Amino acid sequence: MSGWLEGKRALIVGGGSGIGRAVIDAFGEEGARVGVLEISEHKCGELAAEHPEVLVVRGDATTAAANEAAVAAMVGHVGGLDILVNCVGVFDFYRKLADIDADAIDSAFDEMFSINVRSHLHSVKAAMGELTKSKGNVVLTESTSSYYPGRGGTLYVASKFAVRGLVTTLAYELAPDVRVNSVAPGGTLNTDLRGLSSLGITERRLDGPDRAAELAGRTPLAVALSGTDHAWGYVFLASDRARGITGRVVHSDGGMGIKV
Repeated sequence: MSGWLEGKRALIVGGGSGIGRAVIDAFGEEGARVGVLEISEHKCGELAAEHPEVLVVRGDATTAAANEAAVAAMVGHVGGLDILVNCVGVFDFYRKLADIDADAIDSAFDEMFSINVRSHLHSVKAAMGELTKSKGNVVLTESTSSYYPGRGGTLYVASKFAVRGLVTTLAYELAPDVRVNSVAPGGTLNTDLRGLSSLGITERRLDGPDRAAELAGRTPLAVALSGTDHAWGYVFLASDRARGITGRVVHSDGGMGIKV
């Protein structure tokens, strides 16, 4: 691939680590001018130091104000917006409903859906005016959990099914001016996906010494995928090579759809 996004202006929401960070690198390699909305001060500092060419905006993607500020910053910096990517997410570490106390359901639900669903709504809402002007596109982040049970707990799977619904309905609502697609990653190496604070699992990580073997062992292709592996799906969908595609998904999950 070379120059697939040449001259495009892209905002990556949740680009401080993991898949989002890999998307930043891939988009830059393909010629895009990139801006990032990231909540972590530490990650913002790292991004600014390692990628001085990237516009870094610190803010909470679950709020309208932060997304509007990031879009306005991009317009001021590069004159508009062609691509919006949202990689924001939080995990529940396979917590079943039976294992969630009744008095914790409300707070856990609100946190999960605020981060995994509401952030997507706010980012698209903030960007849709500029994307309509540029005839641009959106790439959201679904998950293997948007299609199969057991790849997360009750709340996580429900939230990712909701994102799947957003992709379909937003593609319908924004056509013909703006394309809306998604990538549905499977398990990922070296991710910084955190747990819900409302369930006291913020310090847990999807990582460990046997992570690669565990991921490869459950996929038909026997592969353990990295953020970089997933990032090229975002590049394709965001590029003009996908100009006839909307409301669709790239499943970068090692072939889970053919698993018996």
